[in-house]
Amino acid sequence: MPLYRDTGVVLRTHKLGEADRIITMLTRGRGKVRAVAKGVRRTKSRFGARLEPGMHVDVQCYEGRNLDTVTQAVGVDSWGHTLASRYSDWTAAAAILETADRLTEEHEVSVQQYHLLCGALRTLTAGEHDSSLVLDAYLLRALAVAGWAPSLHDCARCGADGPHRAFQIAAGGSVCSQCRTPGASAPAPATTALMASLLAGDWAHADASPMPARRESSGLTAAFLQWHLERGVRSLGLVDRTPQPPRAPAPDDPMTRTR
Repeated sequence: MPLYRDTGVVLRTHKLGEADRIITMLTRGRGKVRAVAKGVRRTKSRFGARLEPGMHVDVQCYEGRNLDTVTQAVGVDSWGHTLASRYSDWTAAAAILETADRLTEEHEVSVQQYHLLCGALRTLTAGEHDSSLVLDAYLLRALAVAGWAPSLHDCARCGADGPHRAFQIAAGGSVCSQCRTPGASAPAPATTALMASLLAGDWAHADASPMPARRESSGLTAAFLQWHLERGVRSLGLVDRTPQPPRAPAPDDPMTRTR
C-alpha cells in the first residue's frame, strides 16, 4: 500500500467500531478523501483532537482499497477553538463544511475549492466580517467554482444587458422582463448589489450593506445553492443570522503574532 502525505481540512467524521473514526477531508492534492483514524476516540489518542471538523491538518496516510488509513496528523491551523467560542461563527462554519462536502467528489482534485474553504474558515476566525456575510460569500464563490455562478446583472437566459429586477433561481439568476416567468422573485436592487459584492470580494460595500438586503441575500443564496445541489443543506437551518460585532483577535491568536 503506497504511503502519501497531504494537507487537508476535516469536513466530517463518523464513528467506526469502539474507538475508530472515518474522517472525510478535502485535501489539496487528492481532492476529497475518506480515511480511517484508528483509536482516535480513546482518551490517550495522540492526534484525535486534530481530526475534528474544521481542523486544518497535515496528514500522512496509507492508501487502501476502499478507505485509506491515517498514520500521522499534524495541525496546520487550529481554527476550531476560536470558531467554537461564538455560536454564529460555529454554525456558519458547519454550513461551509457541509457545502464543501456536497460540492466535491472523492479523489477529484479541486485546488480552488480547497483554497476557498481554507480562506472562508480563516476569515471567520479573524472575526473582521459578519459571519453571515462570510458564509454567503463562500456559498456564492463555491458555486461559481463548481460552474454555477449566478447572473447578477445581465439576463441569465438571453444575455440582455442589465441590471434586471427579476431573479429566477431555475434560470440561473437575473432575468429580463421578456424571459421572466411566473414564480420569479423581485429582490431589491441593494440585494443583488450585495450578492455581486460578495461574489467579487468587495468587503467595503458588503460590510456597509443594510440588514434587509443581507436577509434577502441570504435567502436567495441558500435557495440557489440547494436548487443546484438538488437536496437541502441541513446546517443552513441552524445558522445564527443575528448581527455580531467584530471580534477582537485573542492575544495568543496566531494571526496576530509578529512574524
